[in-house]
Amino acid sequence: MKKLFAIIAVIGAVTFGSVQYANAQEATPAATEQTQVAADNAAADDAAPEPIHKTLKTKFIEGTASFMSLVSVALVVGLAFCIERIIYLSWAEINTKKFISKIEEHLEAGDLEGAKDFARNTRGPVASIYYQGLMRVNEGLDVVERSVVSYGGVQAGYLEKGCSWITLFIAMAPSLGFLGTVIGMVQAFDKIQKVGDISPTVVAGGMKVALITTIFGLIVALILQLFYNYILAKIESLTSDMEDSSITLLDLVIKYNLKYNN
Repeated sequence: MKKLFAIIAVIGAVTFGSVQYANAQEATPAATEQTQVAADNAAADDAAPEPIHKTLKTKFIEGTASFMSLVSVALVVGLAFCIERIIYLSWAEINTKKFISKIEEHLEAGDLEGAKDFARNTRGPVASIYYQGLMRVNEGLDVVERSVVSYGGVQAGYLEKGCSWITLFIAMAPSLGFLGTVIGMVQAFDKIQKVGDISPTVVAGGMKVALITTIFGLIVALILQLFYNYILAKIESLTSDMEDSSITLLDLVIKYNLKYNN
């Protein structure tokens, strides 16, 4: 996890430095050239709509630094947890059918130790469950079944590790936005009280900033929610594979015991 946060920090620093360098390079042309380009493109700029990313950047800057920075932190940290889970779950996925077929080949040949070694050297929760079960083949089917169930619960906990933090930031982002909105409205009413006038010009600025914080809080929550649902789908897929593979393991253990204990 620490390495992941360090990588994200380095990428962010490099990206920010690249943007600043590019902006400095763009600012070097002579003033006469800038004036000419501005005059040539004035009509086109007025007619063309502003790109969405520029609009978001402008609105983000207009928001108050205190609450907008908190919303940004929620986005960055929440994405870090999401990326870590996606990497871990992708690493945990294997070709389950091919793995079970290889285990069955070892057991059919009476090579129990070879099956254990293959399961131990294969990544993922399915392989870990198989290794725990194969370690107790000679202790009886009941012992194998209890071992598979117990270790399956442990592996399921590993798959869901960190998901509670993602849900925390999904809930925190809009809450921070709403908090900024409420504080902005209070500030707007303070201005009305000081000026003694309820004209739109008095309260427009404060209300605008207040609503911007809510918009960005909701955007952050939507982004994190999409990643979270994708993570849940991968966890459900892996859990289903673990359950199906556990049943197959018990069948293999029964066949092995019948073949070599009779």
